[in-house]
Amino acid sequence: MAIKNKFPVAMGDVFPHGAFVVSEVEPVRDFDKSSPGRPVQQTDKDSGLPVWSVSVLDADPEARRTDKTVTVKIAAPHQPVPPEAAAGLPFRPVEFDGLTVTPYVQETGGRPRVAYSFRAAGMRAPAGHGHRPAPGKNQDAA
Repeated sequence: MAIKNKFPVAMGDVFPHGAFVVSEVEPVRDFDKSSPGRPVQQTDKDSGLPVWSVSVLDADPEARRTDKTVTVKIAAPHQPVPPEAAAGLPFRPVEFDGLTVTPYVQETGGRPRVAYSFRAAGMRAPAGHGHRPAPGKNQDAA
């Protein structure tokens, strides 16, 4: 079967209204290899690169409160640097390259629900900070 655990997705499909960095980029701790007083950073299973995480605010005004902030993990040889803050904005707009999603079942309060784990190959400033059309909208139609 050609379906694997993670699926490549476009930035605009996951964050059609944009995304904003709301935390520092931090190393992801490998809890199996770490011991008290000796943390070990997680490495990516495929590339062997260290894994970093960053919290991102989804700018979708209709996103549920529990889905507003998500964590994106990035496998990179060095700590990724978030884009600079944009003038007039309280947060730093961001786009992710090589974005993938892995669905999984999460138990919350005894009720299972589908949750998602996001990974990316890198992050950068968006090409433009203006209005973004919704996915599937043809801007040329008049």
